[in-house]
Amino acid sequence: MNKQDIAIIIVTHNSWDHLSNCLKSLEKATQNISSTVFIIDNASTDDTISHLTSEHKWCTLITNKDNGGYSKGNNIGLKEAGFPKSPIFRYALLLNPDTILPPTSLNQLLHYMNNNPEIGVLGPKLVLANGKLDKACKRGLPTPATSFYHMSGLAKLFPKHPTLGRYNMSYIDEDSIADVDSTVGACQLIRGEALEKSGLLDEMFFMYGEDIDLNVRIKQSGYRIVYYPLVTIKHLKGTSTRKEPDLMIKSFYNAMKLFHKKHFSDNYPHIINQIIYLSINLLCYYKRVTNQLKPSHKRIVGSAPK
Repeated sequence: MNKQDIAIIIVTHNSWDHLSNCLKSLEKATQNISSTVFIIDNASTDDTISHLTSEHKWCTLITNKDNGGYSKGNNIGLKEAGFPKSPIFRYALLLNPDTILPPTSLNQLLHYMNNNPEIGVLGPKLVLANGKLDKACKRGLPTPATSFYHMSGLAKLFPKHPTLGRYNMSYIDEDSIADVDSTVGACQLIRGEALEKSGLLDEMFFMYGEDIDLNVRIKQSGYRIVYYPLVTIKHLKGTSTRKEPDLMIKSFYNAMKLFHKKHFSDNYPHIINQIIYLSINLLCYYKRVTNQLKPSHKRIVGSAPK
């Protein structure tokens, strides 16, 4: 059976304002590529469904009655495309609805992946609406030490230090191709064979952390994870989290605890783990309180509370 090139998976929740522009960019980016766009709607209450059914019948729409989270939504789309065991596509592209792709972007990513079969995940450069780098697009493994350097501000003081700046790998030039520990789920191209070895996203992660966890497992399967800034994607960031900032903050810090428990807790005595969990809970409480005190337009949005 001849496989199609890419299954494009987009999970959306009340994100029509941005999804519309994302799909317009995808129509151009997929013109010379065999692909299917799977849109998984997590119980949107805006006009997403009506617009998709009337204006974008070329997409495969899957509707969920409740919002089961980002991981579950992506897994529904990946399974519809046959992953992990019987894929009808060579690659899967996880894509956020608040992204805009240049017309040649997917061809460039595919070309690089086809020529480098040892790469399991390829992540482009993501830039925010203000033109600045979305730092989450090249990440280091968030070990307790690395997370401490980031949260304490040491990473900001010494961004070029390979140890202190590892959280966002800020010592790597943003315009240089580099091996990283993780790309970001907002836009990452994943090799089908890598998913077969690693499995799909861990649905314990409701939102945040699931992309790093998947990248770690793919890397452990023997593949490279590569940051590829020759392709630049615009990431407007926070289409649904802006509307629910408190949920976003709680989900972010809960993902930190889940990730530590899954990947690091066996390396530490019980008392150290409890101190780490307590510290994360205190950080979460502090961020929620201070965020509520800010004007609505300045509240935390996106993938990583600072």
